[in-house]
Amino acid sequence: MDAAAGIGMTSDRSRRRMVDMLRHACVADERVLAVMQELPRHAFVEEGIASRAYEDTPLPIGHGQTISSPTIVARMTQLLLEKGVPGRVLEIGTGCGYQTAVLARLVKEVYTIERIAPLLDKARRHLRDLRFYNVRFKHRDGSGGYAEGAPYDGILCAASAPSLPVELLSQLAPGGRLVLPLGTDEQWLHVIERTADGHLDERREAVRFVPLVPGVA
Repeated sequence: MDAAAGIGMTSDRSRRRMVDMLRHACVADERVLAVMQELPRHAFVEEGIASRAYEDTPLPIGHGQTISSPTIVARMTQLLLEKGVPGRVLEIGTGCGYQTAVLARLVKEVYTIERIAPLLDKARRHLRDLRFYNVRFKHRDGSGGYAEGAPYDGILCAASAPSLPVELLSQLAPGGRLVLPLGTDEQWLHVIERTADGHLDERREAVRFVPLVPGVA
């Protein structure tokens, strides 16, 4: 069966309802909405919770990690594309690969980093099954980014750092955007833009993410 088709709660109708909910949540970028209506989010979670895949909630994916809620995925992607579609994007925290897939439908090239090897292997299988060919997977500590692929037009980080990782900022191309949560007990989503004179930092909204942990597993 085509993974994108699904039945019951994993059907096209469920994805349309999810996209309607995203519109009500002030997601206005039709490019992002079109991709999220197309992609089978249920294919990225365990079969036992696939019926919950289109709820607006994070879901466990193992190893103490979660797939972000559809609203968070949509808003972070929208922020990354706010001033134009980036060509090369770095994603920190591959997880199950759903956010990776959303990005890969919208930009030319995605580098994605995951510190937990079994999650990276699972994400690679998910994207292979859906025939994505513009994603490069890296098993490594994401806190230092991936300098070998820099500069990036956009960086999206799916884990919260206590303060701005200077290594990530240094890997942004001029005019590039970094979207990430910052903070520990209280977390806020930030959009940081690389400028000729340094960078601009804009705080957007309160969020809750797993922490950005050093090392690999």
